[in-house]
Amino acid sequence: MAPTTIRLGTASPATQSTTSETLIQLEHIARRAASKKIDILLLPEAYIGGYPRGSSFGCVVGSRSTEGRDEYLRYFQNAVDLGDSVGDGAGAGKAWINRELPSDVVPGSEGEKPSKAKRGDGTREELERIARETGVFIITGLIERAGGSLYCAVVYVCPRLGIIGKRRKVMPVSFLSRPLIAQPTLTAEINPILQTGSERLIWAQGSPATLRAVSTTIRGVRINLAAAICWENYMPLVRQALYSQNINLYLAPTADGRDAWLSLLRTVAIEGRCFVISSNMCVRNPTALTSPSTFSAADGRYSPAFHDENEEAPQSHIRPAQPRRTSFVTEDGFEIALPGPSHSPRSSHSQAPPPPAARRRQSIFDEDGNEIVLPGPKPHKTPSPRPALQPRPAAVISSTSTHTPPKPEPAFLSRGGSAIVSPFGDVLAGPQWEDDEGLIWADVDFDDCVRGRLDLDAAGSYSRNDSFKLSVDGLDLTPLPYY
Repeated sequence: MAPTTIRLGTASPATQSTTSETLIQLEHIARRAASKKIDILLLPEAYIGGYPRGSSFGCVVGSRSTEGRDEYLRYFQNAVDLGDSVGDGAGAGKAWINRELPSDVVPGSEGEKPSKAKRGDGTREELERIARETGVFIITGLIERAGGSLYCAVVYVCPRLGIIGKRRKVMPVSFLSRPLIAQPTLTAEINPILQTGSERLIWAQGSPATLRAVSTTIRGVRINLAAAICWENYMPLVRQALYSQNINLYLAPTADGRDAWLSLLRTVAIEGRCFVISSNMCVRNPTALTSPSTFSAADGRYSPAFHDENEEAPQSHIRPAQPRRTSFVTEDGFEIALPGPSHSPRSSHSQAPPPPAARRRQSIFDEDGNEIVLPGPKPHKTPSPRPALQPRPAAVISSTSTHTPPKPEPAFLSRGGSAIVSPFGDVLAGPQWEDDEGLIWADVDFDDCVRGRLDLDAAGSYSRNDSFKLSVDGLDLTPLPYY
């Protein structure tokens, strides 16, 4: 049978000012993807609703601010309501997917009877419409509100069936592996444990049951796909939970824009013998300065190094234009300063002496012009005034100064880095740095995943299932078939 090529695609768009604007941008990206014959499109973590990079929501240990609570209110209002319940962090599961939940419309509020279709704010229906009209299978990150909580989530949107699954990030981006040792078998159970991170402040804990993979068929090719969100990808047991389900497409929407992220993607691809797509927002910095600047730890902002380019640097940063003349100390404790070859020490005595705080020890000059510094508390003779030191220009900064060189603000708050990697660790597309408008894609043969299993199957022949066993609360790890 001739192999069927599937085109995988991704992009690095930034969240827009409002949720409606972001959905308009998403549709534009999906239509462009369709024009490029992209079959599966991944978009970043928290793309709809926004990743709150740099926000503290007015919180410190033991204190909350009114302004921070107002900021959280705005963030909550920008999140999307998909019509799901809280449940145990997993939502209503199949009941939500199959639209079996009762309407959440207030009776009589719209002059009509409640309908089963009336759940949420319409975002689910909008995403399903975009996938249906473009023919692109869309996976996108979003901030979901359910009850009084927010979840960092990912939805799988099929062009034919609508949303067929949803992930909720297991907070606070950390798991605890609890080994129960019973020789010769090691059993590891995964439970979400509260090890508070900054995201935990605003996002609720999702259930590990949502790690369940979903399947789709494109041109006769079965694709088993699942997502690990951002730093969930750094947790080996989370990855193993996905490998155990026999996935051949691993999705890694993220907010991590470091160079090291690509190394992780390549590791995941080789470990799981699966294709990997990652998507991260490319976010421009609207306040980037073009002039030299310095960072202020007081307010976390950059400011110009000097207000006036003609203003002198602080005197504490200025050093003499030349070092002192060469000198040596005699056995009796006298410091003898030797004059330079073209300088007469007596010729500059007309200059005013330095202030008392800056005076050196008292000294005398001998007939040969050598300055002799006298030790002891009392001078033997009235000292001659020493030459005044000439400062260097203001731009010269002392090497002992704590002033750091000015740094301009970065042009991007997040540089993106979206990429596609093969089951053998080869980078097929990307990383997409500093590009918030383009699309990247790769044509792939999913039989490569089977070819890779010849010598490595992390959840099967290579896993030593006779000695190591993995279970995840609420998650069925039964492997999905390839065909």
